[in-house]
Amino acid sequence: MIAHIDGIVIHTTDKYAIIGAGGVGYKIHLSIDNLSKCHIGDGAIFFVYTAVRENAIDMYGFADIDEMNFFELLLTISGIGPKSAMSIMNITTVESLSEAIATGDTAYLNKVSGIGKKTAERIVIELKDKIVRKDSYSSASLRSESDALEVLKSFGYREAEAREALRDVDTTLSTSQRVKEALKYLGK
Repeated sequence: MIAHIDGIVIHTTDKYAIIGAGGVGYKIHLSIDNLSKCHIGDGAIFFVYTAVRENAIDMYGFADIDEMNFFELLLTISGIGPKSAMSIMNITTVESLSEAIATGDTAYLNKVSGIGKKTAERIVIELKDKIVRKDSYSSASLRSESDALEVLKSFGYREAEAREALRDVDTTLSTSQRVKEALKYLGK
């Protein structure tokens, strides 16, 4: 199985990049965040999860081993395949998803990732003891992120735009400060 790739970005779309390595072009499905860092002609290094099915071999790329490990944890849950796991990871950071799972915050998982209530509950139940918590995140910062997302949506921004704008905003800021920073990003 392919577990790591180091090559040159040949082509990108909104869901994947083609990475040239050793004379072969590999189609690697990437998160929105990782895709935004891929520019044609630039070097690219990804850890790779290879999903083998009867009619396809799909590769999913991650910037670091922690992202890939979290992806693999999501795959252990019944009903979540590689595409669903990548969709969940596209929504927010691994740290905020991990904190929501560790604290049992199914409401956050419902609101932010757009997954159903039963799936959110299953994720929390099955992964709560497997998640390593980061001290930088707290329930307050999860609420702040969720509240900031709702404020941006009330301003007329699409959910995907709002999430993308909040992705790099400091999580220690208050909700209003996070909204201001996100609006600066959206105003570019």
